[in-house]
Amino acid sequence: MSSISASSLSASAKPDLKIVLCSPRGFCAGVVRAIDTVERALTIYGAPVYVRHEIVHNRYVVDSLKTKGAIFVEELAEIPDNTNAPVVFSAHGVPKSVPADARARNFFSLDATCPLVTKVHREAAIHFKRGREILLIGHSHHPEVVGTLGQLPVGAVTLIETAEDAKTFTPKNPDNLAFVTQTTLSIDDTAEIVALLKGRFPNISGPHKEDICYATTNRQLAVKKVAPVVDALIVVGAPNSSNSQRLREVAEREGCPVSVLAQRAADIDWSRFEGIKSLGITAGASAPEVIVEEIMGAFAERYNLHVETVSAAEENEFFPLPRSLRPDAA
Repeated sequence: MSSISASSLSASAKPDLKIVLCSPRGFCAGVVRAIDTVERALTIYGAPVYVRHEIVHNRYVVDSLKTKGAIFVEELAEIPDNTNAPVVFSAHGVPKSVPADARARNFFSLDATCPLVTKVHREAAIHFKRGREILLIGHSHHPEVVGTLGQLPVGAVTLIETAEDAKTFTPKNPDNLAFVTQTTLSIDDTAEIVALLKGRFPNISGPHKEDICYATTNRQLAVKKVAPVVDALIVVGAPNSSNSQRLREVAEREGCPVSVLAQRAADIDWSRFEGIKSLGITAGASAPEVIVEEIMGAFAERYNLHVETVSAAEENEFFPLPRSLRPDAA
């Protein structure tokens, strides 16, 4: 009896906390496809499977694939010659020089590039073919941007990172311009840059449909709904994940007093959450739901949780695996 009364006492001693889960959150179809590509290759061909760059920007995902036999490298030069092991290109896409190098070394390569990133590559190639000067709205050094720049000859694409870049860019011919964008940008920041470019260059060609992917858009819309009505918001994601960083910025911009990025429950700085009554939780497109549950568990040790979900969109996208990994492949 005493143990029951002690546990009920400890429960009643915990403050209440309303958890508002953002929906959608976590894995998008491109991330699922990329992870499944590595896992399916391991199942069919056995370990090792080499992966160029982190398959997605999440340490938990990368570590779990390592335990199954994936070997992550930054460059193909790190892979031994004469290997028969599959070599997977990450979801972010790669410059054209990478698959060319893989072919030259007779590697069996599998392209896990997100189809929505491939779409941007194709758009850029079409603009180039038509002789247009191309602008890429994105963040330098992000692997997706490196991959997109690497689709075309050096100098064919100019990177526009900020509104200031859009204001000061001088084209060769203002009537022969086109733009594409990184898929994981802030909707609002990108809209501002696009508006500036269209204002300066009315004849600029853009994508028929926005390059920012459905998952990035939907996750940002959910944060926009939740951030103004909670005392704090946690984005589950990695510091090098562009879409996760943008979610934290969106929460901050929407007036959330505390917006933080956390890779695991162990990362939480509890001093920042003292006295809160409500907490929003979302996850970047490369963050698994198991970490959302882990973080909720950590809060449950300190609070009585009351959980609700706020939804911004339904998602049912599916991208098939690379052809050679599909069950019907010869």
